[in-house]
Amino acid sequence: MNGYQTEIKSLTLQQGLAVFGVADMEPLQGIIHSSLFDTVKNLRFGISIGFRLSDPIIDGISGQPTLIYKHHYKVANYMLDRAAAIIHSFISERGYRALPIPASQVVDWERNLGHLSHKAVAVQAGLGWIGKSALFIHPVHRARLRLATVLTDLPLEAGLPLENVGCGDCSACIKACPAGAISEQGYDRDKCAAKLKEFSKLPGIGQSICGICLKACPGANACYPEPGRHARPAEG
Repeated sequence: MNGYQTEIKSLTLQQGLAVFGVADMEPLQGIIHSSLFDTVKNLRFGISIGFRLSDPIIDGISGQPTLIYKHHYKVANYMLDRAAAIIHSFISERGYRALPIPASQVVDWERNLGHLSHKAVAVQAGLGWIGKSALFIHPVHRARLRLATVLTDLPLEAGLPLENVGCGDCSACIKACPAGAISEQGYDRDKCAAKLKEFSKLPGIGQSICGICLKACPGANACYPEPGRHARPAEG
């Protein structure tokens, strides 16, 4: 890890975030929304950052999202966006380009897509994998993370995707999903979206959140005694 990368990781953790990694964006061009094509030219690296959600708040979800989870969700996004802005400033002050991607901003309402997939960047950085629920799963923090990304041309050392990881025989999220949107055959975005729309009409909620599958996920220890390995170590 070079000196700048060490400093950025330290800066990230100082902002109250729990996860830091770097991805080579070359294999991920397909996850970037067309509105950013010209903007991201030559931004070869993606810095993946993650905020650890509160266990008491997630564990308090039962059958539907709670008001305190709604607030915590907003705070998590704010913390991520603030950290991404600080990383952007650090990189820019050293003469390189950086583009902070919002933690939660929809740019394609028909398909409910953001500027890029933060989950795909985190996987490419070697921080975890995509579970049966379509959530990003971290070996330590489970599904209880919110993610953001900073794209940059600052030369960094990228991690590699984890090997030999996955959810195995675990079906906790399948059993817990109130929409029936998760199965061994895959994740049904339409069913999930319909349930989120229903939840958004609950008093005080007003946005597309759930949290039930986050709560249900037991994490890597339940799937594999020794979570996967990297071809070369990534950050966590």
